[in-house]
Amino acid sequence: MNKQLNDKELFSLVKELMKVLRLLQNDTIFCEGITFSQFSILDLVAEKGNLELSELHKLLVVEKSTTTRLVSPLVGQKLLVRTESTRDSRAITLKITRHGEEVHRKVWNSISCFMDNMIKHIPEERKEAVFDSLKIFIKACGNCCSSTCCT
Repeated sequence: MNKQLNDKELFSLVKELMKVLRLLQNDTIFCEGITFSQFSILDLVAEKGNLELSELHKLLVVEKSTTTRLVSPLVGQKLLVRTESTRDSRAITLKITRHGEEVHRKVWNSISCFMDNMIKHIPEERKEAVFDSLKIFIKACGNCCSSTCCT
């Protein structure tokens, strides 16, 4: 195969991957009225216990205003609380509430069911290769994004 054909095929696969990822980010895919991005935040806070807003911003790799916009509904739904950081009075720390822990568990069960159903469509003998390939692809995309081919 020539390079141009491979580039086109790869671009086509990436476009299809983007469609699937947009589908996953649809508000209705998970229960409890939580978007994929909001659940990612809830999951990070649940995992860390307390999480400073500035650290969350770095983990999400988004604009600070986007982090604030994503966190606000979670605070409004009483899933997270904002408190003043014990290390720096100017910093904000996020903590998951009991209600947030319950919602986190319910949504995680929904995600787990979704993943189990998805995995059923991958032939057993190819699952390891598929997961390894995805990890390699994600790393390659991350490395590529730090450089540019356009001049």
